[in-house]
Amino acid sequence: MNPDHFLSLVRKPGRYSGNEFNIIRKVWDNAELRVVLAFPDLYEIGMSHQGLQILYHLLNSRDDVLAERVYAPDTDLEKLLAEENSSLFSLESHRPVADFDMLAITLPYELCYANILTILASSNLPFFSKDRNESHPLVFGGGPCAFHPEPIADFFDAILLGDGEEAILEIGDMLLAAKQQKWSRKDLLNRLTSIEGVYVPSLFEPLYKENGDFAGLTPLKQGYSSVRRRILPSLDNSDSGNAPLVPLFKIVHDRLGIEVARGCTRGCRFCQAGVIYRPVRERTPEKIMELARSGIATSGFEDLALLSLSSGDYSCLTPLLIELMDTFVPKRVSVSLPSMRVGTLTPEIMRQIKRVRKTGFTVAPEAGTDRLRRVINKGITETDLLATCESAFELGWKLIKLYFMFGLPTETEEDLAALPELARKALATCHGRPGKVTVSASTFVPKPHTPFQWEPQLGIDEGFSRIDFLKKNLKNNRIQLRWGDPRQSFLEGVLSRGDRKLSRLIASAWEKGARFDAWSDHLDLQTWRQAAIEQEINLEHYLRRRDFDEVLPWDHLDSGLDGEFFRKEYEKGLAEGYTPDCRNQGCQKCGLCDFKKVQPVVCKTAESPVEQIEGEGEPDSAASGKADDDRFLYCFHYQRLGRTRFISHLELLQLFFRTFRRAELPLNFSHGFNPSPKVSFSPALPLGTESLAEYLFVDLHTPLDDLDDWAGRVSSQLPEGLDVVRIEKCAKKIIPEKVRADYRIDIDRGIDPAEIDRFVESPEYPVTVIRKKKKRDIDARPQVADFSVDEKGRISLSLLSEIGKASLKPLDILAAVFSLTQKEVLGVRVVKTKWQPLDDSIVKAG
Repeated sequence: MNPDHFLSLVRKPGRYSGNEFNIIRKVWDNAELRVVLAFPDLYEIGMSHQGLQILYHLLNSRDDVLAERVYAPDTDLEKLLAEENSSLFSLESHRPVADFDMLAITLPYELCYANILTILASSNLPFFSKDRNESHPLVFGGGPCAFHPEPIADFFDAILLGDGEEAILEIGDMLLAAKQQKWSRKDLLNRLTSIEGVYVPSLFEPLYKENGDFAGLTPLKQGYSSVRRRILPSLDNSDSGNAPLVPLFKIVHDRLGIEVARGCTRGCRFCQAGVIYRPVRERTPEKIMELARSGIATSGFEDLALLSLSSGDYSCLTPLLIELMDTFVPKRVSVSLPSMRVGTLTPEIMRQIKRVRKTGFTVAPEAGTDRLRRVINKGITETDLLATCESAFELGWKLIKLYFMFGLPTETEEDLAALPELARKALATCHGRPGKVTVSASTFVPKPHTPFQWEPQLGIDEGFSRIDFLKKNLKNNRIQLRWGDPRQSFLEGVLSRGDRKLSRLIASAWEKGARFDAWSDHLDLQTWRQAAIEQEINLEHYLRRRDFDEVLPWDHLDSGLDGEFFRKEYEKGLAEGYTPDCRNQGCQKCGLCDFKKVQPVVCKTAESPVEQIEGEGEPDSAASGKADDDRFLYCFHYQRLGRTRFISHLELLQLFFRTFRRAELPLNFSHGFNPSPKVSFSPALPLGTESLAEYLFVDLHTPLDDLDDWAGRVSSQLPEGLDVVRIEKCAKKIIPEKVRADYRIDIDRGIDPAEIDRFVESPEYPVTVIRKKKKRDIDARPQVADFSVDEKGRISLSLLSEIGKASLKPLDILAAVFSLTQKEVLGVRVVKTKWQPLDDSIVKAG
């Protein structure tokens, strides 16, 4: 069945339409290797993931490779696919996932594991690698959870540990050779082990003690007893400045993200990311500016974020930030640093940050006392933290966000009691200014490949007990407490520290309905407990303290750090010892770097003092733009067809704003705290309706010379299905009060023309609709100027509408007249063919 059929039947069709700007569509038959990249969560989460986009562009940069994307289907699409015996499809070509040569699934966090099975099941692929054959795509995994993948290892043919930029191309070459030389699947998997960082789970057999505890893995291939992670020596090969994918509806991180550095060597003892992404590799400021300029020009994003585990530690931050601000703030593009650390707010950085609008400032003390922060090697004191909060309030922030964990090693009642006290002290640094504090607290999960990997984890009841304590001691209307659900932390801990027996648990929980466990409104821990009982698995047992001589399920996977380093860091933490950052304080002997190929790459740019310029440091609220006296009004007439009919009116606004930015249309902006382009749109089109006759008005500070050329220029920046057909210069912005709109309608099933006759002959025809969650009857008869059907069954409908009066949508009338079911209504194709103002009805001019 055509996948377009499903778009009208799901809650958010934009998740599956594949109509983003800068999408790459290749000819299927011209590609020798076809890869589908999967993210096991909803589109709005996965589209925010930087790694998937990097691999997408790298693979598609090769002429012989085609790469497309798929995201975990929401429950509505999953149900529809099962009911209609159809298959999950890619966004770009809408081809079934099973048609590709490789399905590469990102492993971002443990609570998405059930969604991996949703992708496999919806693609009609067997869950377990042993059950797949030569006709099935190779199922590859990669990402943070690749370093402790045993609970899902049986689902994967191979898993990549570490950086993917070089490895994905080597894997692609080997798959091409396998196709050309007709290797067996078994032969291919054996050969993949020659690629550094590739783990083939089927070549390791798990062992268990009599009591069921994990006892280790037996290598089944000689010379292949462990897998060392892949490390990209330099970020120069990570991103060549490809045009970023631009979503058509709001995603979690709806912005241009630029990775300024990879890796963090601050050495926080709880942090797995600080281990699996080291060493630090910084980009040069010149490369970052190149990526920023090209990324904004080709995307039209309004926000630019400098991404890193700790952006504030970037060595060249001050001169880079000044250049970014000077370049983009006048263009009304905000620049943000999502991961600033306490102590990194220098006076120069503060002056720059004052130039942009601020929301919340995030600080991560992690613990309530200096003592416990020494244990975890956080490297900040309460004095540092409060000084940072005070500076943030002085700079104009009105909200400080504090992140904490409870259940950290050696935590005492005093440590927990200090947490709400620290929040109150942070609030006090606003010194009478408007200010609030948000406290976010969650259970500490001891992660593999960290010095605390042997520690036990708090149980669910203990977690809720600590939350109750915080609730009791944070009763202040200017301090808000947000807490992570201990049930989610419990499941995360089990899946983080588990062995291969858990694959049966995950499959059983999925069969019982487990989906989207990272979403609090989806998680049902009882489902997992029932599955555990059936599989005779003790979930709590996985959260126990581990002995130092105990074989761990991830010991065969080498993060690059010496095992003894973790043990020494653990003991050093208990002694409250400090391990400095090797970025600037010398090698700490973790064992990762060979200082030939693998070593820290740190920018060395001299930072000269920045002179204070008159007006510098003030918000650029009146960024570039001419005086409002320079006003030139134009009306853009455009068509909206195909999949763009599933874009909501609010999403359409943002889409056009970004299009105008890419096309460099000289827009005027409103004034105030949050200036917006002066653009007025025609009345909202019902979702799912196409149109040949839409319009919008733009207010410009410079006249357009060649209107036909500008129509083509703007159209070239619009996604497929949107097209500017002409532009007219206007003396005034005029919006008609009364309008006649003509529609062409196709219904999948036969209709009775007598129903139309009965409608036309009726003096009144009440239609029941829901408006603002309330039922109401609206008389359809006076709103219909024409209603007919031709010999081919195509309906023509003309509706009259008036601003300020309740009106009906074409589908409201069709459903009532032809007694259509909800499913039949969703299958109706409605196209608005033209509109015209009625006599003497023009009421607005601007």
